[in-house]
Amino acid sequence: MNAVSPVAEALNGRYYDRTLQTEAIKLLPADYVATGEPVALVTLLGSCVAACLYDPAVKVGGMNHFMLPGEDGKSVCARYGAHAMELLINDLLKRGARRNRLLAKVFGGGNVLSGFHTDPIGTRNARFVLEYLAAERIPVMAQDLGDIHPRKVCFFAQTGRTLVKRLPATRDDEIARAERAYLGSLNRAPVAGSVELF
Repeated sequence: MNAVSPVAEALNGRYYDRTLQTEAIKLLPADYVATGEPVALVTLLGSCVAACLYDPAVKVGGMNHFMLPGEDGKSVCARYGAHAMELLINDLLKRGARRNRLLAKVFGGGNVLSGFHTDPIGTRNARFVLEYLAAERIPVMAQDLGDIHPRKVCFFAQTGRTLVKRLPATRDDEIARAERAYLGSLNRAPVAGSVELF
């Protein structure tokens, strides 16, 4: 059984992706999925970061999608990177992955929100995920972080193959508006709750 956050479970993010010609699972912010199935894990990122981890020896992998680093050490929701990374790693280990074989690919952290010039959220998320993986001694095999572009990411959990499409960098587009709304909701939403972005 796959570990899926309450949002993905409720929406049953599974669908058949005609472009990829495979079963796929769409991840929203605060989601994570770990699986040994031949599926693509798909997400859309602005300032958020997705960490894709896999163990090629046992063909299990997973992806998370987090909005904030969670640098205070107290964040226990998957919308925060510190907790999202722990959830994903622990679930992969339960599926037979070994920590010393885990490989990572990381994406997102685009500074798509105008008006954030000093240490913007995307930059903080990108810095966090690289520092976290270095501290855990998980090699980063590929990355596409930062800049001003939103991204669509497709990660094939069993093989580690990844497709990334950079989307037009229009700061007034739907992703930027959705992220602004999501950031505003973080101050009002309970930490244990999930917030749907896309």
